[in-house]
Amino acid sequence: MTFLVIEAKLSNNVGSMERKDFESEFYLNFELLDVILTNKSALDSASFLGQVKNEEDVLNFLHGYGINIDKPIENAELFGNYQEALQFIRKYFLKTGKKEGLDLKIPNELLGITDISKLFLLSTEGIKDKNKTELSLWAGIVLKVMHTILHVDKDLRSNYFNTIQTQIFDRYYKYIHRDWMNRLCLRTPDKSKLIPIKAFETKSKKSRDSVIIKLLHKKENVAEELFDRVGIRFVTFERVDVLRVLWFLVENFIVIPHNIKPSRSHNSLIELEEFRKSYNKIYKEAIKSNLSQKEITKRFQEIAEKCEPEMKKSPREIANRHSFEGYKAIHFTCRQLIKYTNPFYQQLAKLKKLAKEDEKNPLSKQVLKLDTSSISKNLRFFYPYEVQITDYESHKRNTEGEASHNEYKTAQLKSAMIRLFKPLLKFKGQELS
Repeated sequence: MTFLVIEAKLSNNVGSMERKDFESEFYLNFELLDVILTNKSALDSASFLGQVKNEEDVLNFLHGYGINIDKPIENAELFGNYQEALQFIRKYFLKTGKKEGLDLKIPNELLGITDISKLFLLSTEGIKDKNKTELSLWAGIVLKVMHTILHVDKDLRSNYFNTIQTQIFDRYYKYIHRDWMNRLCLRTPDKSKLIPIKAFETKSKKSRDSVIIKLLHKKENVAEELFDRVGIRFVTFERVDVLRVLWFLVENFIVIPHNIKPSRSHNSLIELEEFRKSYNKIYKEAIKSNLSQKEITKRFQEIAEKCEPEMKKSPREIANRHSFEGYKAIHFTCRQLIKYTNPFYQQLAKLKKLAKEDEKNPLSKQVLKLDTSSISKNLRFFYPYEVQITDYESHKRNTEGEASHNEYKTAQLKSAMIRLFKPLLKFKGQELS
């Protein structure tokens, strides 16, 4: 058979290989293969660029990445990312005059780089020369931060963030009102349904540094996987009202269940199946015994307080190691179809209309020749955002102690620090507690 003949020839060929050829043919970098096959991130590898050996490899790597440093603009952008990465490392991970941070100093060889390809080569020199291992590990840290910054910069949807935020928040704002006692409430336009609420909050845009820190500790490490750049929070007076608010959002088509991201849903507040059983009993009894509204509300509130779910780790909590175990709330990630009208298309259309009034003008002729077929008049895309609903007592506990936002952010920063510097600290025989 043809297959057997080819196999025999390969076998004989291997037998006659010189050792140098053999190593070249069969060398495998298992650390980078792990990134592809075992759910690891490139940020967790000790050598960030294990497949880069020379300047040609650097150019090929960058070309595969999508960057051509022979183009001045792309080269300047990459060099800007390098400078920002150095500043970011100093600001958040090194002491440099502050108590927190690592007592380390960026090597001068990295600070004096003018040719960005040199940084890539430095990251692998430690493989060939053990005396340069520390320098290579430092270069790898800088490249990992640069990689993260690049993903933040190249997230196309960030160009439309103001439109995204406005369209999502407006969907909610139209139902937020004050009642006759000036209490905040959710209310339908026809005033047929009203739910008093303690607070309604919207999350403002994350700062650039906050986004970078979050990506540095996330396994995915890509800006498209951040789901909380836009956020909504409802705080109710009573726990049972959490479910009422949730149903209000669904009933009024503010939240479309079909657009929920299932793996991002988390409920640590009310065990729904247990509540449903008691709910059905009370509902039937209310109809049969003609219970008052006050009595029905009291009973529903009682079972809502009793039906706390077991504290099992959800996929989201497993992915997010900094979630506080005592955090009580309902979380879910919804996706909204955003509609963006391209202002450039509208301006170009007006320009062409003006050009038609004087078609003999050379400039008008050039304008009329412009091909606008590749320019989208409107863009439509789904964008994720977080919704959190909790009751007031739970909200107070959530914002105290370990569950506070500051503690959460500190844990994120420390996690990112360990992730980036672990190989270097191990090499230097140091530990980060």
